[in-house]
Amino acid sequence: MTTYQATPHDTRPSAAAKPVRWAADAVAAMREGARLYLDYSAQSLWRVDRMIDEIRRDGAPYAAVEHVLRGFGAYAGEVIVRQAGAEWWTAGGDHWIRTPDGRLWDPFDEARRCFAGNGSLRLLCRDATGAGH
Repeated sequence: MTTYQATPHDTRPSAAAKPVRWAADAVAAMREGARLYLDYSAQSLWRVDRMIDEIRRDGAPYAAVEHVLRGFGAYAGEVIVRQAGAEWWTAGGDHWIRTPDGRLWDPFDEARRCFAGNGSLRLLCRDATGAGH
């Protein structure tokens, strides 16, 4: 059995590498393209939900917005990580958020559900962080 000893330079687990980059890319794209400023706050997820709703109402096909939705899912996941002290988990190329209570959350699936008209990244964050209690 191999044990891993974290060094002072290991601030995030490797599972976080891709989602953190996808989230940062989404923040940059929204700032540059839509003049939408995202600050990793739970409140900013209202704007993300509205943006996804607008994209859906414009009739964009899923294939055209798949990467945008991945970025929004990563952004929501990173908000949860920062708000709840959660961490990214990965297996088989999929990524989830694990909150300190041990529950797993899928912000990517929630972004897709949001695009389908029956999800909310804001509500996912509220539930995952316990802010609604």
